[in-house]
Amino acid sequence: MPLPVIASPLRAPVLDSTMSYRQAGPESAPVVLFLHGNPTSSYIWRNIMPAVAGTHRAIAPDLIGYGQSDKPDIDYRFADHVRYLDAFIEALKLDAFYLVAQDWGTALAFHFAARFPHRVKGLAFMEFIRPFERWDDFHQNSQARATFQRFRTPGVGEEMIQRDNLFLERVLPGSIRRTLSRDELAAYKQPFQTAQSRKPIWRLANELPIEGQPREVHRCLTEAHAALEASTFPKLLFVGDPGAIVSPAFARQFAAAQRNIRVVELGAGFHYLQEDHAAQIGETLREWIGRIEDDSRLPGRWESGASEVSAAANTKTASGPSVSKRFV
Repeated sequence: MPLPVIASPLRAPVLDSTMSYRQAGPESAPVVLFLHGNPTSSYIWRNIMPAVAGTHRAIAPDLIGYGQSDKPDIDYRFADHVRYLDAFIEALKLDAFYLVAQDWGTALAFHFAARFPHRVKGLAFMEFIRPFERWDDFHQNSQARATFQRFRTPGVGEEMIQRDNLFLERVLPGSIRRTLSRDELAAYKQPFQTAQSRKPIWRLANELPIEGQPREVHRCLTEAHAALEASTFPKLLFVGDPGAIVSPAFARQFAAAQRNIRVVELGAGFHYLQEDHAAQIGETLREWIGRIEDDSRLPGRWESGASEVSAAANTKTASGPSVSKRFV
C-alpha cells in the first residue's frame, strides 16, 4: 500500500501571528504531534510522518520563527516557544496525543508532558535537551563544544550565526551522516535568508541550559526531567552511534531511571537522526503506537517493569521484543 502523501503546509492563527504546519492522515484519527529543533522545521519529519499517517493524524508544526511560520518581533526564548506551541495546540483543538520530538522539540515535549501528563498517550524522542551540569557533558565532540561556547560569547555568536550563517552552513550538514542533496539543504536554508531572520537560531543556541545558565531554562527543564522520571506513559528513545549529545551508553543509563521506556539503537548517526534513519524511525513508531493502542484495549493498564534496549537490526521481529509487564 503506498504511503500517504503530505500536503503542502497549512497555516493556523496563533496569538499575534500564524504558524505553519504539515499534516497527513485522517482528520478524525488519533493525533501524533511531531516537534522539530534548531535550526530545522517540520521538513525534517517529511519521510517519517507517512509511516503513521495511514492510521493516525500526523501533525508537524514549524516552531514560531522557523520554517514557514511567522517571525514576530519577540526574543525567541524557550518561554516564547512554550507560549506559541501551547497556543498552536489549542488552536487545533488537540486533546490527548502522541509526541515525537528531537533537539529543542524534546524540551518542549518534556515541558508539556510535565504540565499535562494526562494528555500524553506516548512520548518518542531522540537527541534530547536536558540540563548539562558541565560543558564537558554537553557534546561528545570537543570542537563542537568550543563552537557552541563561541555561539554564547556576546557579539561573536551573533556574527557566527546571524551574519555568517554558520549553523546552517556547517553545523546542520556536519551533524548528519549522509550528504544532503542540494534541494534538501536549500529547503532548510530557505526560511533564513537574512541575518535578522536567523535570530531564533542564535537565541536557542544561547538558551541551552549549561552550567546552570540560563537560570530559568535550567530550572524549567530540571523540573520537567524530574516529572518525566516519575511519569508512567509509554516512552521510546531512539539513539545513534556515536550520537551528538546522547550516546548509546548515556541512553541506556538514562533509561535505567525511567519507567515504561524502550531504547532503540539505530546504528551510525549524529544529531539529526531523522535524516539518516527515517525509514527505521517511522516503522518503529508505527509498530510502537499500534502496540500501545492494542494494549489499551486490554482489561487493565500496564507499563514496562524495566527499560528495554533493542538494536536496529532486531526491531522488525514479527511479535516484537519481549517485555515484562505489571498492572498499575
